[in-house]
Amino acid sequence: MQLWYHEICLSKIFDEKEDIMEKIKELWKKYEEIIRYIIVGGMTTVVSWGTYAVCKFFMDVDNAFWMQVAVIMRWVAGVAFAYVTNRIFVFKSKNGSVLKEIVKFTSSRVVTLFMDMFIMWLLPGVLGINDWISTFISAVLVTVTNYIFSKFLVFRKKK
Repeated sequence: MQLWYHEICLSKIFDEKEDIMEKIKELWKKYEEIIRYIIVGGMTTVVSWGTYAVCKFFMDVDNAFWMQVAVIMRWVAGVAFAYVTNRIFVFKSKNGSVLKEIVKFTSSRVVTLFMDMFIMWLLPGVLGINDWISTFISAVLVTVTNYIFSKFLVFRKKK
C-alpha cells in the first residue's frame, strides 16, 4: 500500500513539473523577443562598460571633455555590437536592405547617445552622483528607448 501511495505522489510531481515546463514554454513563446533583447542588452552593456573602464583607465573622466570622449567611445563599441546581435538574435531581421537598416539603427542610437551624454553630464557633472551609478541609470533609460526604436522603427516586420 505504501508503494502505491509513493507512485501516486511521484506521478503528481512529474505532472506538476510537466505543467511548469509547459508554462515556461508558453512564457518563452510570448516574451521571446524581449527576453532575447534583455540578454543581448546585457552583453552590449558589458561591451560598453568594458570600453568605458578602459577609457577611464587611460583618461581623466573627472574632466568634462574626457568624460564625453569616453561616453562616445563606449557608444561606438556598444552600437557596433548591438546592431549585429539585435539583427541576428533578437529581431531575426531578413531585411535585404542592410545599409538602410544600419542607417536607421545608427540614427536611432545617435538620439540615445545624446540622451546618454545629457544624463552623464547632469548626474555626475552637475548633481555629483557617482559615475558608475550614473552609468547604470543612463543604461536603463537608454536600453528602454533603444528597444522602442529597434522594435518599431529599425527592425519593424513588414505586414
